[in-house]
Amino acid sequence: MATNQELIDKLIEKLELLFKKQAEFSSEIESLKAELYHLKSGTIEEEIVPVKENSIVEPEIEIESEPIIEIQEHVKSTIEPISEPEVKSEFVETEQDSVANEKPKAKSSLEKFIGENILNKIGIVITIIGVAIGAKYSIENDLISPLTRIILGYFTAIGLLGFGIKLKKKYEAYSAVLVSGSIVILYFITFFAYNFYDLIPQMPTFALMVIFTAFTVVAAISYNRQVIAHIGLVGAYAVPFLLSDGSGRIEVLFSYTAIVNIGILIISFKKYWKSLYYSAFVFTWLIFGSWFFSEYFEDEQFSLALSFLTIFFIIFYMTFLAYKMLKKEVFQSSDVVLLLLNSFLFYGFGFAILDNHETGTHLLGLFTLGNAVTHFIVSVIFYKMKLGDKNLFYLASAMVLVFITITIPVQLDGNWVTLLWVSEAALLFWLGRTKGIKVYEKLSYPLMILAFLSLLQDWSFAYSAYYGLDVEDQITTVFNIHFLTSLLFVSAFGVIVWLSLRDEYTSALKPTSNWSRLLTYVIPSILVFSAYYAFRLEIELYWDQLYHTTKIIIPSEDTYDKSIFNYDLRDFKTVWILNYSLLFVALLSFINFKLIKNTLLEKIILGFTVMSIFVFLIQGLLALSDLRESYLDSSEYFAQSSFYLWIRYVSFIFLAIALFTCYKFIKREGISKAFKIGYDVLLHISIIWVLSSELIHWMDISESTQSYKLGLSILWGVYSFLLIAFGIWKDKAYLRIGGMIFFGITLIKLFFYDIVHLNTISKTIVFVSLGVLLLIISFLYNKYKNQITDDVND
Repeated sequence: MATNQELIDKLIEKLELLFKKQAEFSSEIESLKAELYHLKSGTIEEEIVPVKENSIVEPEIEIESEPIIEIQEHVKSTIEPISEPEVKSEFVETEQDSVANEKPKAKSSLEKFIGENILNKIGIVITIIGVAIGAKYSIENDLISPLTRIILGYFTAIGLLGFGIKLKKKYEAYSAVLVSGSIVILYFITFFAYNFYDLIPQMPTFALMVIFTAFTVVAAISYNRQVIAHIGLVGAYAVPFLLSDGSGRIEVLFSYTAIVNIGILIISFKKYWKSLYYSAFVFTWLIFGSWFFSEYFEDEQFSLALSFLTIFFIIFYMTFLAYKMLKKEVFQSSDVVLLLLNSFLFYGFGFAILDNHETGTHLLGLFTLGNAVTHFIVSVIFYKMKLGDKNLFYLASAMVLVFITITIPVQLDGNWVTLLWVSEAALLFWLGRTKGIKVYEKLSYPLMILAFLSLLQDWSFAYSAYYGLDVEDQITTVFNIHFLTSLLFVSAFGVIVWLSLRDEYTSALKPTSNWSRLLTYVIPSILVFSAYYAFRLEIELYWDQLYHTTKIIIPSEDTYDKSIFNYDLRDFKTVWILNYSLLFVALLSFINFKLIKNTLLEKIILGFTVMSIFVFLIQGLLALSDLRESYLDSSEYFAQSSFYLWIRYVSFIFLAIALFTCYKFIKREGISKAFKIGYDVLLHISIIWVLSSELIHWMDISESTQSYKLGLSILWGVYSFLLIAFGIWKDKAYLRIGGMIFFGITLIKLFFYDIVHLNTISKTIVFVSLGVLLLIISFLYNKYKNQITDDVND
């Protein structure tokens, strides 16, 4: 410890001494600068004035060069053990040099790029073209024999190759271009010798080109240049086609292609040049696809096609996974696309091969499940051995789910497909949101769409295929597999929507993306749509089956017998569907008000509620009127009960519930006056419409001889009066204006329609009644004129 402390003290003293000397040197330099400035001020004043602070002045450099060099040498000898000042000095000099030479260096870089990279590539291309032109000329004019041409070509390529290899140490980039050009010449010369002159047999030619390809791979690794590897790759895949004799030995072609792909696998362990991998991927599947679509015969080549299809799939699958596992590279979208494309090309070709084969068609489900098992084994290995990035495990697991999803419709049909798909979608979404596995959530979205489309298909077959021809065709309402499927589907989507609304779980999609905004509306819409139609279809099924079971065949003298049904059941079906619709929107509004509390959803529900109310007023009241007419004019084939009359009041209860949900909406805080005015308009239209229907209903039942046209005019007039009076009382201008408009409509009806069909007494009653009402209205306006304003109050 004492020795170390003494060394530390000595170093500190030496450092302080250096700082003092540095200060003295700085002081001397400043004094020399000042003296120089005064001596030269008369001659170079104009040059010194515009010089900036950091600029380098030529006279100063010349005069100060010696002292500065001496100072640097002195400092260097004094502080030799300490490297920091020396590094700073070198940095300053380097920075000054870079500033001084900035523009020339940029110019030199461009020139260097052209000279070292562009010119040599242009040169080698021109050289190859020149050799080709010379060879073409010599061939056309028979200047040299074919053997001499081939020998000269080989010598040219070998000479170019040797020259390129010799220049590798000093000029690697230039050497790589020469080697690439020589390899191209070797390929073409060998092809010419085989194809045009028959100088080399097929097998030696094949062996030579394999050697060239192997050498190209070695050169690409040695030079670390992808372009050389690409040349070898193109040559390797071109060899079988260049040397083909039309024998159709496809097993030789695929064996050779597999060997080349294994070479690509080896290079991927060394370099993993993605463009090389992509090229091999495209070439291989193009070769296989072109053969499959043009020359494949299932009877003779079934096993061959499946074998090489599996080999190609495994090679590319292992190439991808091996590098990701060893290099631990971050996943990118292109990686996912490539893996999915490889898997689906394998599955697509495999499915087509099996589907066209007599035995294979029975193995489609097993083949699909086998794909899922393959990815499952890979995912288990990753999980157990903790290999690679965790996203690799998630991706492999996702592929398992994808192929299980495909297996479902291949092996099963009907409701099982829908149930399994929607369950899988809910599971993936739950894992994606709660565990933060983004790939699972993204996979759940297409599954949701698939499940929804499958549900629609189930509905189309289950609820539209019944014609009631046989009793055994009937389906038990509610207690059937179709309704159970619908309920489970709705439950699964309910879980998905509930998870999506939880703030503690973040989405895998960016909130600002178009897909995220679209799915925010699509998924709840699917839930609401499915929940609504799940019950509506059961209501339709019940009444449709009941309608078809009422079929009565009446013999006829003609060739065809007459069939009649109880058509009143169709009206009952309409009424109950509308009752259900009103109840559904009311319950949905209540759920949103108490649980979800989403403003946008609230407005959407309000829109559907208003639409359902108007549909009921137009279509529902008409169906209720038809039921009354059917009750009053009884059928000789079917019995009618008093429920034909009283069902209208059941419907009015559902109408009141729907109107009450609208009332609850406008009573919330922050609701604009426009919504309140709209509610009042909707309420009074509904009331007058229902009252008019009731008036006609009871006049028909009482068998009144008086025309209900008279009663309607009086009713409308009274209601207009009440509307205006209510508007004056509540000081609501829009109600008063609405009452006046409605009164005007009543008068138009009176003069242009009623008056034609009424007798004198009826006309008198109507005119007197309406006239008195108008006088009362005018009196009210005069009495409360000071209290009436144009404001719209609550």
